[in-house]
Amino acid sequence: MASSSTAIKPAWTAPQPSLEPNANNKRIALPVRVEPKVFFANERTFLSWLNFTVVLGGLAIGLLNFGDHISRVSAGLFTLTAMLIMLYALYTFQWRANKIRQHMAAPYDDRIGPTILCVLLVLTVAFNFYLRLGT
Repeated sequence: MASSSTAIKPAWTAPQPSLEPNANNKRIALPVRVEPKVFFANERTFLSWLNFTVVLGGLAIGLLNFGDHISRVSAGLFTLTAMLIMLYALYTFQWRANKIRQHMAAPYDDRIGPTILCVLLVLTVAFNFYLRLGT
């Protein structure tokens, strides 16, 4: 029978901080364990963002080839939006990859970036509607 002090912690518990106090209240550095699936999750996220930009670029090419002057302006805005999203995805991928490679315990979530990109996309679509309703 196991005592309560030797309880097994579940695998889903939060990671330990990189510095922990010892018996003398001095902090000692502990290595951060990085599993291989973390690298692949970062790549999957990057590819997901790129997939979205390819779809957005396809929309821009369709507007450019089969539309009038207003569609060409909208195609330019959609292309610019897709390029900004690509740059954001590349920056985020590189930042996370460097942090993972250095075994740093950093917050890898991004709460502001997707919101800004969605607002940019909504503004692009709204400008397209504005141009269409203005004629």
